[in-house]
Amino acid sequence: MTRLLIALTSHSELGDTGRATGFYVSEAAEPWDVFTTAGFDVDLVSVKGGRPPIDGLDDTDPIQQKFLADTDIDHTPTAADLDASAYDAILFAGGHGTMWDFPQADDLLKLAADIYEGGGVVAAVCHGPSALINLKLSDGSYLIDGKNVAGFTNAEEETVGLTEVVPFLLADTLTARGAIHHPAESWSAHSVVDGRLVTGQNPQSAELTAKNVTAVLAAS
Repeated sequence: MTRLLIALTSHSELGDTGRATGFYVSEAAEPWDVFTTAGFDVDLVSVKGGRPPIDGLDDTDPIQQKFLADTDIDHTPTAADLDASAYDAILFAGGHGTMWDFPQADDLLKLAADIYEGGGVVAAVCHGPSALINLKLSDGSYLIDGKNVAGFTNAEEETVGLTEVVPFLLADTLTARGAIHHPAESWSAHSVVDGRLVTGQNPQSAELTAKNVTAVLAAS
């Protein structure tokens, strides 16, 4: 049985704006729906465990409703609780909260590196690729060095008015780590596959990114 992880942020504060943030629900729910429909087992993990903070919830969306009803969102484990060898892939869901905690989530990054080096897939969507900027393999190299990636663009960050709020610009930092960032038109569905690394640009790309993960797993 193919088994996947969806990783969620535990960070709830949007810089010093006084506004709340967290994981963007559609970016976890839509991949979860794609994966479970394909017959995969899907587990959740978060940086701090427990119930991760939620952002961008659409109460009228049936996929988001089903995701929250069918998963144990209140009791997510931490990466330290999990064994990388049990998983075929990990997907880092987005939401602005990820920008503060994913890059420093050492246990989660080590788990993802172990999944990748065990022949699995690492995927991320929207701000989820913030996990990739410090994700190193066992030889000390950055996973994304020389890899083609997608991620939330500078133009999209500017559109939502958070360029000066986020701790770094994702697209620029991915590039600084050696990745080849491929921006598409703002708010379009866009996903890039480079071997066993699958990335997506924005919330509109969550389903496509998950379908690409499924295709990579089917071909492996």
